[in-house]
Amino acid sequence: MFHSVTSIFPMLIRIIFTVIFIVIFDLYAFQTIRTLTSDYRLPLQKTIRIGFWALSLVFYSLALLAMGGYFTHASRGFLVVLTGLFFAMFFTKVLMVLPLLLEDVYRILRKIVSVFVSSKEVDTGEVKSFLVSRKLFIAQISAGLGGLTFAGLSYGVVKGAHDYKLHRVRVALKNLPENFKGLKIGQLSDIHSGSFWDKNAVIKGVEKLMNEKPDVIFFTGDLVNSIADEMTDDYIRIFSQLKAPMGVYSILGNHDYGDYYQWPDKQETQSFNTPFPSKAHMSPMQVANLEKLMNVHKTMGWDLLMNENRTLQIGGDKIAIIGVENFGAKGRFAKYGILSKAYEGIETLPVKILLSHDPSHWDYQVVKDYKDIGLTLSGHTHGAQFGIESALIKWSPIKYMYKQWAGIYKTGEQYLYVNRGFGYLGYPGRLGIRPEVSVITLG
Repeated sequence: MFHSVTSIFPMLIRIIFTVIFIVIFDLYAFQTIRTLTSDYRLPLQKTIRIGFWALSLVFYSLALLAMGGYFTHASRGFLVVLTGLFFAMFFTKVLMVLPLLLEDVYRILRKIVSVFVSSKEVDTGEVKSFLVSRKLFIAQISAGLGGLTFAGLSYGVVKGAHDYKLHRVRVALKNLPENFKGLKIGQLSDIHSGSFWDKNAVIKGVEKLMNEKPDVIFFTGDLVNSIADEMTDDYIRIFSQLKAPMGVYSILGNHDYGDYYQWPDKQETQSFNTPFPSKAHMSPMQVANLEKLMNVHKTMGWDLLMNENRTLQIGGDKIAIIGVENFGAKGRFAKYGILSKAYEGIETLPVKILLSHDPSHWDYQVVKDYKDIGLTLSGHTHGAQFGIESALIKWSPIKYMYKQWAGIYKTGEQYLYVNRGFGYLGYPGRLGIRPEVSVITLG
C-alpha cells in the first residue's frame, strides 16, 4: 500500500502543477477578453466571458480524456479535429498572452526605476486616461495576434495538410555513368499514415508523383506513427500504386520501430530472445509490430533495405543504392543504422546513393567517412510543418535544431536532399511548409 501511494504521489504533484499552470495561463489570456468587452452591454459581456471559460473547460476535458486513452477507437476525423483544436487554441492563447506579459514586465521595471528616480508631477486624470487607452491597445494587439494564429492554424488543417507541392531538383553526380544521366528519382518521406483522415487527398498526392513517371522511387522512412496497424488495407492499396520500372526501395524511420508506444508487455523484455540483436530493448509485442510493418512494405511491393544495398543496372552500367536503418545524431533518436554493414560489396561502383531517414547522419558520418557516397536522401524534419518558403525567404524553427532541414545541400562533391515529408504528425496540418513530392533528376 505504501509503495502504491509513493508511486502515485509524484504523478499527482505533476497534475496539480499542470492544472495551476493552465489556470494562470488562461487567467492571463482572459485579461484580453475582459478588457475588450468592458464597454459591451452586460448580457453580451457575460455571454462572451462565460463562453471563454466554457470552451476552455470543454477543450481541456477532451484533451485529458484523449491522454487517458478514452478515444482509442474514435474515428480519425474526430481525433484530427480534437488535435487541431488543441494546437490552435494553445498557440492562440500563447500569442494572446505574450503582449500582456511584455506589458507587465515593462510596468514592473518602470515601478522599480521610479523608486530611484524622481519624476515631475503629472495630472492624475491624464495618467489614468493614458493607462486605460494603453491597456486597450495592448488588448487589441493580443486579440489580433490570437485571431490570426487561430485562423492560420485552422487553415493549415483544412487546406495545408494535403496541399502537396512538387519539388524538382537536378543533381550532377561525379562519375555518373552515361546510361544513368537523366535518371528520374521519385522520393516520398514521412507518410505517418496514422495521422491521415482524408483518403481522397492522399490518393491525389500519390498520383502527383506517378504523373511524373519516375524511373525509380525511394521512400525514406516513417510509414506510421508507431503501430503497424495504422497502415490499414485502404492505405496499403493506395501506396501500392507507387510503381517504377526500376523498383520502389524503402527504409525505416525513427517512428517505425514503435519505440514511442507504451507496450503492455514491456516487463517481458529481459527474458525475450529477440530476432533483432540490435534491438534488445524491444518486448515481444514491439518486435511483432516491427515484423508486421516490415511485411507491409513487402505487401506493397517495396524493397525494404535494413542496412543493406542493391545494385541498379542500365546496359553495362551500374550504381549502388544503400539503405540504412534509422540513425539519429541529435537528441535521443535511435542509432540502428550500420552504414559499414550496408556498404559491404559495392565499394567499387562509381556512384552510390544513400537512403538515411535522419539528415543529421550526413554530417555526423557520411561526409566524414564515406566521401564516395554522392547523394544522400533523407526526411524526418517535416520542415516543422510551419515556416516561410518563398523566392526570398526560407525559414522554419526547425533550422535551429537541424542544419539541413529542407531541400538540397552540398559539401564538396557530396549532396544531401531533405524531403519535407508527405504527411504530418502532432499538429494535423501544415502552414507555410507544404507536404512534398520530390523528383530528383541525375545529370
